[in-house]
Amino acid sequence: FSPVTMILTKFLSSCVLSTLLTSEAYAFSPTSHAAPIAASALRSTSDDVNVSTGFDSRRAFLSSSAAIALAAACAPPANAIKLPFGLGGGGGGSAGADYKAVADDVAAIIKADPDKGPTLVRLAWHSSGTYDKMSKDGGSGGGTIRFKEELAHGGNAGLASSAVVWMEDIKKKYGDSLSYADLYTLGGVVAIKELGGPTIAWSSGRVDALDPSTAVTPDGRLPNADVGPAGSDPDDATHLRTIFNRMGFDDQEIVALSGAHALGRCHTSASGFDGPWTPTPTSFNNLYFSLLNTVNWTKRDWSGPFQYE
Repeated sequence: FSPVTMILTKFLSSCVLSTLLTSEAYAFSPTSHAAPIAASALRSTSDDVNVSTGFDSRRAFLSSSAAIALAAACAPPANAIKLPFGLGGGGGGSAGADYKAVADDVAAIIKADPDKGPTLVRLAWHSSGTYDKMSKDGGSGGGTIRFKEELAHGGNAGLASSAVVWMEDIKKKYGDSLSYADLYTLGGVVAIKELGGPTIAWSSGRVDALDPSTAVTPDGRLPNADVGPAGSDPDDATHLRTIFNRMGFDDQEIVALSGAHALGRCHTSASGFDGPWTPTPTSFNNLYFSLLNTVNWTKRDWSGPFQYE
């Protein structure tokens, strides 16, 4: 775990974490703060997750927490994916694509390789996570994360050679009837469902921005894995609040959104950190909170940045 991850238990509300430990809907916050995701209707996060499930030196830790994992894992909902497809608006304002077919194509990618699911969640979240509630810019509405200028942002490391590439064949298949903005957000919705999570309401109609020089927001709007002194530090909590308050989220929502770290893992080639957050990185469950709150975390002895294990 990175220091910013650990700060959730030390500086944010413990009562919120206690509630989330028994909640199946922990990663989505049904409040009035719809503005940050107004362009995508997507409320999930997967910062620094990528496409491998190897455990390396963390295998011992994961084995020791197996009992906790088995006791805490949530059974996936039995209901099938039900999304309001075909509600108008494609890439250029046309009648729109067959969104159910698009969803099926995304699902096929994940069924063929479940490790790709968490990265599609990360793509959707990072596309949305640049929103600013005051200036009303950023967010997923223009599909700007496809531009090399935004993919070059530090928080997006690795996406240009993974999720963006995987989605390109689907975009080509549907052409101008499907915008990148709709494709990326729908991809996150489908990935959550395919990995055992809830059905998320989604609507089409986003129109892609065409000029990165005016549409791409400055680097620094996504959360960093660590800030300030090494290890868990008040600067980490301040950083999280600065990033998420800008989008309109409060402390409770910061904790809830962080629960999607149950999916995927971090890579030294992207964030500098290494390893999955849970022993079930392709299963949408409550283990992130259970392990964060019950394991005795210590500093990892390795050649990389300060990291807990």
